Amino acid sequence: MDHKVVEELNRQLNQELAAAHSYLALSVWCDLRNFKGFGQYFAKQTGNKWKATERILKHLTDRGETAKLAALPAPKQDFKTLLEVAQQAQIQEHANTQGINAAYEAAIEAKDYAAQVLMHWFINEQVEEEDWAAEMVERVQNATCAGSVSDLDRHIERYLEEEVRKVSQEK
Repeated sequence: MDHKVVEELNRQLNQELAAAHSYLALSVWCDLRNFKGFGQYFAKQTGNKWKATERILKHLTDRGETAKLAALPAPKQDFKTLLEVAQQAQIQEHANTQGINAAYEAAIEAKDYAAQVLMHWFINEQVEEEDWAAEMVERVQNATCAGSVSDLDRHIERYLEEEVRKVSQEK
């Protein structure tokens, strides 16, 4: 494999691990404040990021490369509001998209078709992830009273899953 592609895939693998770590911190923050729905949603996102990490790891291993795991930065954990938590998720999904794009560009430049196909899956996933994050921020912003925040917390996963179904049906 081309050195730059391996470097970018390793960087992205570590970015996915850091995102999983961050989602776990968001889940803990929510659980401690009795936002159980958001806590479950972020815990689910933690698992999704682990699966993405495993996908890159398998690709590297299948092609005879060694994944290079880096130290994980401590995730941000100090938030004042649920809106800040949702915005943090949106920020990290945007950063993840940028990282995926960089890995894809390296694969294109190297004419590494296998890595390009791998990154296609990530690119499609990120369209959904960024859409979910934007919707979550918007819904939290629009929940202007305690009752609406409570209702949103009870139903956040269902709201976001409905969006996934809509996107899947359009494909």
